[in-house]
Amino acid sequence: METTCREVDRVYVCSCFGITEQQVKQHADGGACTPRQIASACKAGTDCGSCVRRIQALLGRGSCPRRELADRGEPVLAELEDAA
Repeated sequence: METTCREVDRVYVCSCFGITEQQVKQHADGGACTPRQIASACKAGTDCGSCVRRIQALLGRGSCPRRELADRGEPVLAELEDAA
């Protein structure tokens, strides 16, 4: 049986909603800095909660674009409000 790159790259973080590491990283790149913001973006961590620590590990303690906006007094949730 042949394994494709797509199968190898699909490491699930949240089994409840089928969210992969790659998806969490994409939301983080889009400005989600906390597990709660990840949950708002894709529901990961909102069912059984067993993935929250893994999400925290993926987010790390690096810079946060939203935190930087907040420090400058700019709106930080505009994109989420537009999507609602």
